[in-house]
Amino acid sequence: MKFHLDDTELATCVSCGLCLPHCPTFRVTGEEALSPRGRIAAIRAVHLDDAPVTDEFVSFMETCVQCRGCEPACPSGVPYGRLQEGVRETLAEQHRITPRWQRAGFAVLPRHRLLLAGSSMLAVAQRLRLVPKRMSLPQLPVRRAKPLQPTGSDVWLFTGCVMDAWLRDTHHSTAKVLHHLGITYALPGRGGGCCGALHTHAGLTDSSRRLAEQVMQSMPGDAPIVVNSAGCGAALKEYGHLLGTPAAHAFSERVLDVHEFLAPHVERLRPARHLGAVVVQDPCHLRHVQRAQQSVRTVLAPIAHLVELDDDGLCCGAGGAYSALQPELAADIRTRKLAALDRAGATSTSGLVASANPGCAMHLAAAGITVRHPIDLLAEAL
Repeated sequence: MKFHLDDTELATCVSCGLCLPHCPTFRVTGEEALSPRGRIAAIRAVHLDDAPVTDEFVSFMETCVQCRGCEPACPSGVPYGRLQEGVRETLAEQHRITPRWQRAGFAVLPRHRLLLAGSSMLAVAQRLRLVPKRMSLPQLPVRRAKPLQPTGSDVWLFTGCVMDAWLRDTHHSTAKVLHHLGITYALPGRGGGCCGALHTHAGLTDSSRRLAEQVMQSMPGDAPIVVNSAGCGAALKEYGHLLGTPAAHAFSERVLDVHEFLAPHVERLRPARHLGAVVVQDPCHLRHVQRAQQSVRTVLAPIAHLVELDDDGLCCGAGGAYSALQPELAADIRTRKLAALDRAGATSTSGLVASANPGCAMHLAAAGITVRHPIDLLAEAL
């Protein structure tokens, strides 16, 4: 079987093993096959040597969190995320991964009204104790704040799908901070409700491309695009690779994580209060893909005493839909993160963790950690 990947990119791995300590599945299992080096060896065997695509091979691919923590550690610059996406696209086309029930769930994400209604029903089911604990979900809101209203055209504020359904308060916090700086925002038009990140992770690349085209059309012009979800921001910044067009590359250049956007303005924020100690947890797609983790610290520094983790940014196990699809591995990975949080004092009664991604926040909150988005903390301090 030939995968949708670049043979030159596949050849860049020299099997040095420097990625191993940064791979969450290798750290919790100790299995070479569940490391980037092991997975690349398996991909090469199938793609180059015509080895069969066994159930074991499929399991090796499906158990990857796609955190991309291996990429910054790789001296050869292996684009591991792109290799994974190419393999998953091929496996999904062959219906070896992402069964119909998963595809039906992903199809709901761009249908925002249906997503909101389904989210409210899920929240009610939680309160009736009908949702299995293995899903690792914190308590979802039955009701949510009113939708944002646009205030102008200085920037586009991307609101997304799950972020708007489950964490809409963070959008209001973002609007408050922008207003504090005198910056107006527009909201995406029709078709701008889902970035397609989860579809890409699941191998549904054709769906991702359709959603990317719609999102680009929903935010025309050249104004900056501000994103307060690390996973969505990473996906939007990679539209150039996903679509391969000049328009997509130009669009991606306009995308900024909200902390990247705010960092140059931090001296104008003038917070009214200090929040004390805050433990900073870096979402993988902010740290390893966008490389924007320092901007979070720049924004939080005036309002909090920042406490760093000692695990070098190891994944928490959320991984988009990973915590729902691979609950046992996700829980094992989270246990390591909880240990790091405990060493930093985040599990004490006064512990507070800042995390800039909805998946990470919900995955950690389900384990009893008090997690807030950095922008929520900033809005509170203002």
